[in-house]
Amino acid sequence: MNTFICYDRCSTCKKAEKWLIAHDIAYTKRPIKEDNPTVEELKDFKERSGLPLKRFFNTSGALYRSQNIKDKLKNMSEEEQFALLASDGMMVKRPIFITDQGVLVGFKEAEWEEMLG
Repeated sequence: MNTFICYDRCSTCKKAEKWLIAHDIAYTKRPIKEDNPTVEELKDFKERSGLPLKRFFNTSGALYRSQNIKDKLKNMSEEEQFALLASDGMMVKRPIFITDQGVLVGFKEAEWEEMLG
């Protein structure tokens, strides 16, 4: 079953959900703020997405900016970065769409079309 990890107040998540509905793609919705991904899940998502770990950070989020995470990441191990991501759902880029074909992070329509269309 497909899983759509999102934040309901996020405009990008809303666009992605509209796209999923328009393309008749079934999914289970999971709120990232209340049920943020664990370290183990994030490791799996990273491997299955083929993306670098830095792409999983919500760089436009208030938490990321207020804690100056950009500068801190340079001196953090990968394990520390995974722990930081798992500590708060608002730290994680969204939406995340998990399917048998792979994992999509963020909403880029062309990427979603290529994997799901």
